[in-house]
Amino acid sequence: MTPGSDTPQIHGPPGPQYCAFCSGPLADGHDSGFPVCESCGRVSYLDPKLAAAAMVEIDNELLLVRRAIQPAYGKWSFPSGYVNRGEQVERAAEREVLEETGLEVRTDWLVGLYSEPGKSVVLAVYSASVVGGDLIAGDETLDSATFPYDRLPELAFGGDAKIVEEWLTGKAGRTLPGA
Repeated sequence: MTPGSDTPQIHGPPGPQYCAFCSGPLADGHDSGFPVCESCGRVSYLDPKLAAAAMVEIDNELLLVRRAIQPAYGKWSFPSGYVNRGEQVERAAEREVLEETGLEVRTDWLVGLYSEPGKSVVLAVYSASVVGGDLIAGDETLDSATFPYDRLPELAFGGDAKIVEEWLTGKAGRTLPGA
């Protein structure tokens, strides 16, 4: 939410105002809840935006970034960002880690896909391994640091703790006995 407001902070621009087919104005009123074109009657379905994140382990600690952008400015989360049109999701996660932390990583396995009712973003989370680079704070981060799993700072988003838990469970399931 915006400070001093009861209005949720929307990440990204508002939906379209004009029809993609005929350029007529869009208005509320369709049974589905999506805007409908006043000229041609087509419904403008608003597709979700895909984001990618990476869970990176360094010396048995989790890499986090302190956000320098909204939403959740100043709070800690995983390196993440939007997938560009035509970009492979795994490469987007790797790119975001590089941009936000200076580290080159290789995605290893999919932790999960996460979405919430009423939110326009679907998040693909990968486990990743460092293959190069030096840890820095990128343009969209105030800081980059690692934390012990049992002493994480307050995380930026409501679903972050669940993602950490599922990543740790998946990581433990991939460890072979006696390895």
